[in-house]
Amino acid sequence: MEDLIKEQNKQINQELENSQLVTVEKQDGFLNSSIGKIVNTAIDLGLRWILPDFVENQVIDVKNSLIKGGLKEGINKVIESGIELGKSVTGIFTGKFENISQAQNAIKNGGIIDGVSNVIDSALTTSTKKGWIPRNVASLIRQGKNAILDNISTNIETEFVNQLDNVEKLGKYENNWRNYYNSKDFDGMEREYQKIKDKLKELLPLETTIKQAREIENIHLLIKNNGHDFNLSEEQLELAGLLTT
Repeated sequence: MEDLIKEQNKQINQELENSQLVTVEKQDGFLNSSIGKIVNTAIDLGLRWILPDFVENQVIDVKNSLIKGGLKEGINKVIESGIELGKSVTGIFTGKFENISQAQNAIKNGGIIDGVSNVIDSALTTSTKKGWIPRNVASLIRQGKNAILDNISTNIETEFVNQLDNVEKLGKYENNWRNYYNSKDFDGMEREYQKIKDKLKELLPLETTIKQAREIENIHLLIKNNGHDFNLSEEQLELAGLLTT
């Protein structure tokens, strides 16, 4: 029995995605990526709105010129420093967020919007000095910059609303899985298990949500690897719980 448990433990660790529990790096990386995409999309849409007479290739050239002028690098630094500043201002000294609201408040207090505004100004200044962007085009972008910043602010808020909704949905899928587990309905468990896995990819990594989901994943894979046999030993069930601690 001990050898069987060890073998199943090995299989679980091979199959589980992101099997490590939450780290500061995972949380920061998730926020950096999410906010970075929001900022990038807002700038793309904003440039098209500010420069309506430009064809697509011309807009792309302007964006590339801003990137050469330090736009991308500057935004990455602003987001990274904004997350750290937000943590400090909101009193998160462990470096890790315990819930979505903490992350939301940190981003609000991190000065990211002001930082992005300064980065756009700096990239425009560099690009015009180098002759990559005509001064009249740079002037139009400065005049329309607030529309870009408003879009970023709105979409960041929307992202956190979606995060809260995702937490609620994850809880629903987990409850459904437990109900199917109690009914020994593996097909139903499998459907909810896939939903749980997909939802975890969309969620900011949080200790509580990850541990709950991992316990379900561990038990699910034990049953799957056991030929859908629900008669797990106490040792196996204990192992499934230990794998999340």
